[in-house]
Amino acid sequence: MITIRLGRGGRPKKPCYSLVVTDSRKKRDGGHLAEIGQFTPKAAEPLKAVNLDALKAWIKKGATLSDTVRTMLKKHKIDIASL
Repeated sequence: MITIRLGRGGRPKKPCYSLVVTDSRKKRDGGHLAEIGQFTPKAAEPLKAVNLDALKAWIKKGATLSDTVRTMLKKHKIDIASL
C-alpha cells in the first residue's frame, strides 16, 4: 500500500521532516517514491514547500495519508476534502 508520511532528517534536537510518498512496508527513512514537502517544527513557518498538485495526484492514485500527516495538514488549514 502506498502511503504519505514523514521521513526524518536534520540533526539531534533539530529535526527536519520531509513529506514523502512511500510503500508502507518500508522503513521510516528508507527509500521513497517522491518527496512532496518539508516540515520543520521549530521554524517560524513549520510547513513549507508542499506541492499540493503532487499531493492531489498521489491521493487520486490511491495513496493514503498517515494520521500524523492528516492532522498536520488540518492544523495548517490545508483542506484535505477538496484534494
